[in-house]
Amino acid sequence: MREGDNVNLEKWPTRIDPFYKSKDQYKRALEEHVQLLSAQQQLQYASNRHAILLIFQAMDAAGKDGAIRHVMSGVNPQGCQVFSYKHPSATELQHDFLWRTTRDLPERGRIGIFNRSYYEEVLIVRVHPELLSGEALVDPASNDKTFWHQRYRSIRNLEQHLHANGTRIVKFFLHLSKKEQRKRFLARIDEPEKNWKFSTADIEERKFWDDYKKAYEECLGVTSTGDSPWYIPADDKENTRLIVSQIVLDTFEALKMSYPNTSPERLKELQVIRKELTK
Repeated sequence: MREGDNVNLEKWPTRIDPFYKSKDQYKRALEEHVQLLSAQQQLQYASNRHAILLIFQAMDAAGKDGAIRHVMSGVNPQGCQVFSYKHPSATELQHDFLWRTTRDLPERGRIGIFNRSYYEEVLIVRVHPELLSGEALVDPASNDKTFWHQRYRSIRNLEQHLHANGTRIVKFFLHLSKKEQRKRFLARIDEPEKNWKFSTADIEERKFWDDYKKAYEECLGVTSTGDSPWYIPADDKENTRLIVSQIVLDTFEALKMSYPNTSPERLKELQVIRKELTK
């Protein structure tokens, strides 16, 4: 998908042929991806030239938490941080809509993960424009297309700025069907260990499915780029995790990183230290 494309989510499949033939093959493939990601993150940390920002957006129950947990399970916690964004605080509402996430951007050598992100400001706020009243804007004009396109432009400008300064942004929209969401909601009710995941707010938001679909369609069309195509089919959790992990690996490999070269002076210093240690 290219920037500016018209998006019709009805035409995008939420399930595709799996990249695994059995559960065992899935586990082996994911384990291999996780090991490779761990090695790449160590190399990223050592080279200290690029940051990686992974952004996850989706309808409720699409599997964002599970994808993050499984895909990043082998990465050194010191090199990776996850931030989840819910309703902004009173302090955050006193700033522009990009402020609270900008504070959490990853530094060079690290991976940052946004479980939801600044895109909520053109998704949930688009569906519930009454939320704009808390942002103390001069003229919210919530029904004015110009207002929303200004926000899209701010997002694109931010991402272009970050890319130019060494941050690679990888955006995932986990595309879930309404039928599969219902199935997962029922599992959260029927399975005691999943009860904590479910709230009546989830059902209330489900009533706005079509509104969210429309908001996502416009957002994805305006903010997609060749490097960040957004779309991931999400009805098959295992397949989703393999696709996400492969995309992250491809992002790392495209950076063509290497460990820093050791200078002749540094080699001499290390040999002196080695002599001291072997006395």
